[in-house]
Amino acid sequence: MSNIGKILDELYDVVLDRQANPKEGSYTNYLLNKGIDKICKKVGEESAEVIIAAKNKSRSEVIYEASDLLYHLNVLLVEQGVTLDDIYEELKKRR
Repeated sequence: MSNIGKILDELYDVVLDRQANPKEGSYTNYLLNKGIDKICKKVGEESAEVIIAAKNKSRSEVIYEASDLLYHLNVLLVEQGVTLDDIYEELKKRR
């Protein structure tokens, strides 16, 4: 079993904390302050970069860009009030 759940939980908690306790110079706060349009734009950009990395057959690029995508997706989830448990439950239903 992978350990990704642990780091995703940590990442989600950091984004939640930034939302509740903004920090000067925080990129997360920059995104949250810019709002849903900016966050969605970043999710789209990172999705495209994952696709390009995969098409280039660059494992290291896929890892890097997928990590960026997961970060930006977490920002989107927090902004929308969606928890990782909500996603877990949806995925569980699909099994």
